[in-house]
Amino acid sequence: MTLHNGSALVIRQEERADAATDLERSVELLRAVADGTIAPHRVVRVYAPVPTVAMSRRESRLPGFEVARTAAIERGFAPAIRPTGGRAVAYDESCIVFDVVAREGEGSIDQARFFREVGDALAGSLRGLGVDARVGDVPGEYCPGEFSLNARGAVKLIGTSQRAVRGARLLSGMLPLGAVDRFTDVLLAVNAALELDWDPATFGTLATEVPRMPRTMVEDALITALAAG
Repeated sequence: MTLHNGSALVIRQEERADAATDLERSVELLRAVADGTIAPHRVVRVYAPVPTVAMSRRESRLPGFEVARTAAIERGFAPAIRPTGGRAVAYDESCIVFDVVAREGEGSIDQARFFREVGDALAGSLRGLGVDARVGDVPGEYCPGEFSLNARGAVKLIGTSQRAVRGARLLSGMLPLGAVDRFTDVLLAVNAALELDWDPATFGTLATEVPRMPRTMVEDALITALAAG
């Protein structure tokens, strides 16, 4: 479903696609906003993904990458290379994956500023749902980043990563809504293969912070926050 939210184009993706296709759609949106094929200056996409372990291009060059891919497949996750940076992240249809693409003039938006603006907006939306949400990393978190969204300063809820082309910038992220045991299991194996340390106790989920929150309510809150920039 595609609709307009103010000046933003909002895409609620209803069809299921394979992991690589979903990640490539992020790049297609980025390029379409950059070259003007998509007229609105901002696009927000949300979708429920297939079980995926998304790794960065940098990780694909590490010696343990093939072992990491095999570990993901053995646990029922499709290994894929995401177009943005960061480190390995695991998710499935119980999660909300989102993209926000913003058109930018040369030098008008820098990476840190966009991280901060989107992070603050996401934190506000989560607080509106009753979460003690904060911007900042949690020691030992998976895919560590200064602009992660955490709950209570204790667990990571959302990680974000970026990619830019001339004329537009993409920020992607993921919020778990249910149990995360299968994610911590696969990431323990994947990160061990990649020789990356992390603490599985830091993998948070909305289900712990505000139990039984309807998915549509969470999507609506995220979309409102992401479309407002």
